[in-house]
Amino acid sequence: MAEKVTLKVGDKAPAFYLPAVPDGKKIRLSQFKGEKNVVLYFYPRDNTPGCTTESCDFRDNLARFDKADTVVLGISPDSVASHEKFIAKFELPFTLLSDEEHQIAEKYGVWVEKNNYGKKKMGIQRATFLIDKQGKLAAVWPRVSVKGHVEAVAAKLAELEN
Repeated sequence: MAEKVTLKVGDKAPAFYLPAVPDGKKIRLSQFKGEKNVVLYFYPRDNTPGCTTESCDFRDNLARFDKADTVVLGISPDSVASHEKFIAKFELPFTLLSDEEHQIAEKYGVWVEKNNYGKKKMGIQRATFLIDKQGKLAAVWPRVSVKGHVEAVAAKLAELEN
């Protein structure tokens, strides 16, 4: 599978306007401009082992992000109903965005062809983008391994804050 993410540090983060859970409203990136940094993490599917671990790691470290004026947003092609169950089951205290048409995943270059046991299909490449208060990419993790990832994001954020 070829690495498709072409966005890099310093680029303007692509805009989005998506349904959000838990509040049911739509969220746009621009509403955080000048106010908050944004950790936007793309994950393949609710309730799968890696995605659950990653989301729970963000949950367990949320205070670190809050202190750094940073909002955490998870995004996958799952439905709002799926996100509602995922949030309830794992007590996730942050927002999940539903990108069912994968338009935002395509803008960020994370909608890719995946090969699973010889079967090819399109899906999300796990990736994280740290967006600064000016709406620019401050860090990009194009292919995320779950173990230690949240720690790396928090460390990068601390580095930017200093």
